[in-house]
Amino acid sequence: MMSVDHAALAERYFIEGMNCAQSVFAAFSDVTGFDRETAMKLASSFGGGMGRLREVCGTCSAMFMVVGLLYGLGEGFTQEEKAEHYRRVQYLAGKFREKHETIVCRELLKGLAVTSAPEPELRTEHYYKVRPCVRFVRTAAAILDEYLAENPYER
Repeated sequence: MMSVDHAALAERYFIEGMNCAQSVFAAFSDVTGFDRETAMKLASSFGGGMGRLREVCGTCSAMFMVVGLLYGLGEGFTQEEKAEHYRRVQYLAGKFREKHETIVCRELLKGLAVTSAPEPELRTEHYYKVRPCVRFVRTAAAILDEYLAENPYER
């Protein structure tokens, strides 16, 4: 069992203004070994479905980055090792889909007035009332915690 409540930490980071990817990725700094600032920089491009393009949800991108760091492949991998890693990513994506039906940002935000303009929306009280993103942040962190607990990794 993890000693850090990554879901609560990721939620806190999101409420403090980090984007969705930063919130999840930085919450796992204790696991990845990145300091918070480096983690935020690395994940900063993935918010809003990759730079607000509304593609893959940043929370999922963050999950995939964490498992890449912990279980990923360097040089000299086999086809089976590559397939196993892709199965891991697809498993995590599937777990997220079970909860939210999709991993695509624009589909997750369907029905809300969102754009792909590069200017981020202001984090107002109204923003947090209507945006479901904090749920996605919590979900991704919880899925990742469960996966890490069930699948030992070497640091």
